[in-house]
Amino acid sequence: MDDNKTRTHIAYALRRESRTRFTSLEIGKGRFDDEGTFHGYLDRLPIGGFTGYVQFVPVGKEPNLPMPQRPDRTGEEEET
Repeated sequence: MDDNKTRTHIAYALRRESRTRFTSLEIGKGRFDDEGTFHGYLDRLPIGGFTGYVQFVPVGKEPNLPMPQRPDRTGEEEET
């Protein structure tokens, strides 16, 4: 990446810590060029539990974490 260009986004990866718990790790930076093309550069990747999902978030904002998934209960009868 050209060091004279301002980076507008930070890249985050999700690392799974448990079935319903994730941590966001900063792994790189990115920017839009004058023609509207996005350039992303990854400096590192987490070891273990990496989901493969990378989120580019504008500088100064926090990444969105996924909502925990509830167990599927479609086959259970409703108790009254």
